[in-house]
Amino acid sequence: MKKNGILFLGFLCFAQMLWAQNTSMRIQDLRANLDDSHNDQVIVVAHRGDWRNAPENSLQAIQNCIDMGVDMVEIDVQETKDGHLVLMHDSKIDRTTKAKGYVRDWTLDSLKTLYLIDGLGHVTPNRIPTLEEALEVCKGKILVNLDKSYSIFDKCYAVAKSTGTLDQVVIKGAKSYAEVKREFGQYLDKVYFMPIVRLKDENAEEIVNGYLEQSVPVAFEFTVPADTVALIQKFAEIREKGASVWVNSLWANQNGGHDDEKAVLDNKVYDWFIQNHIDIIQTDRPKILIDYLRKNGLHK
Repeated sequence: MKKNGILFLGFLCFAQMLWAQNTSMRIQDLRANLDDSHNDQVIVVAHRGDWRNAPENSLQAIQNCIDMGVDMVEIDVQETKDGHLVLMHDSKIDRTTKAKGYVRDWTLDSLKTLYLIDGLGHVTPNRIPTLEEALEVCKGKILVNLDKSYSIFDKCYAVAKSTGTLDQVVIKGAKSYAEVKREFGQYLDKVYFMPIVRLKDENAEEIVNGYLEQSVPVAFEFTVPADTVALIQKFAEIREKGASVWVNSLWANQNGGHDDEKAVLDNKVYDWFIQNHIDIIQTDRPKILIDYLRKNGLHK
C-alpha cells in the first residue's frame, strides 16, 4: 500500500509539473504573438468576456473565452467602498444586477450577496467577481486587458502581482506619451501598456508619432469613425515600426461600419480588418471571429 501511495504522489507531482509547463508555454506563446507586429496571426480580444452566453464580466464569461481559444479577455474594474476591486463595467450596479447604486457605495460583502442578470434581465447563478478571482481563472491561460483601471492601477498591479499574473496584464489609456510617462512610468517595464488613439481627434497623428519617436508601444488601439480616415493608410507602417494595430469590431462607429452585427450575417465583413493591416480585434462575437480567422489561416 505504501508503494502505491508513493507512486500516486509521484504521478500527482508529474501531472502538476506538466500542467505548470503547459500553462507557462501558453502565456509565452500569447506574449510572443503580441510582441510580434510583423506576423499574420490576428489576436482575438473578447469584450467583457463571452457576454452573449454569460453575464458580462462574470467568471463564466471569462471561462467561456478560455474554452473557445480567445487570446485576450477584456474586463472592467471598479473599486468598492471598502477598497476591494471587483469586475463591473458601469460605475453603478443598476444595469447588471437587480440592486441599485454606485459600486463605490457598496462594500464587497454586500455586493457578494447579489446575482448578476443576463441581457434580458433574468437573474443568473453568477455573482460579482473580485479582480483576484478573475485573475486566478485567467492564470496561465489567457491575456487580460484591465479596462477602466488606469486611475487605480497601483491597486490592480498589487493584485496581479499577488496572483502571479503580471505577465498576462494589458492596460490602456487615452493619454499622450508624456502623460503616461509621468503618471504611469513606474509600471511601463512591468506590464503591457497600449495607448488609445481616437482617429476623429485632430491630434491623433501627433499622439501616434510621439510614441513612435519616444517609446514604441506593443500596440495602439484605434477607434475608427469612418473607413475613409487618412491615418488608416499608415497602419502597415506602424506595424513595420514594431507596434501592432488594435481596432474594435464592436460597434459601427469604431470601425467605419465593419462591425460584429454585420459579421453575424456575413463574416466577410472582417475582410476589411485584414486588408487594413489590423492584427488585434476586440469583438462581441468571439466565436464567429475565431472561426473566420482560422478558416483563413490567421489564428492558431
